[in-house]
Amino acid sequence: MLTGNQLRKKFLDYFAGKGHTVVKSSSLVPHNDPTLLFTNAGMNQFKDCFLGAEKRDYVRAATAQKCVRAGGKHNDLENVGRTARHHTFFEMLGNFSFGDYFKKEAIAFAWEFLTQELGIDKDRLYVSVYTDDDEAADIWHKQEGV
Repeated sequence: MLTGNQLRKKFLDYFAGKGHTVVKSSSLVPHNDPTLLFTNAGMNQFKDCFLGAEKRDYVRAATAQKCVRAGGKHNDLENVGRTARHHTFFEMLGNFSFGDYFKKEAIAFAWEFLTQELGIDKDRLYVSVYTDDDEAADIWHKQEGV
């Protein structure tokens, strides 16, 4: 079994090998986003990129973002302390594309990382997609055979 440090390194190394720039974790207290009290997701530091208000020197990024969830839309506070997997502080591993690739490539990267890099048996993995996302469901079925 991998340690957290080993998993983080494997993830970041994998995506660096796929042309992603490894970007360090931003502050837990966002300095340039008055809409957030804490950084609660890996994409927060790229919000302006997704909105088209900012361009970076790279179009692919990978991060291990430190996050705090203490309320709001993705609030799991009622489960903290009751389960071993609910926490208010965690690290979110993420890969991001700013107009460079979309679902087809993102799905291929995710599947390859899990099944080849980590060696997880594909028969032990379950895939879910948003209920209205027929495109992603088709990609999973046709491209990955899931």
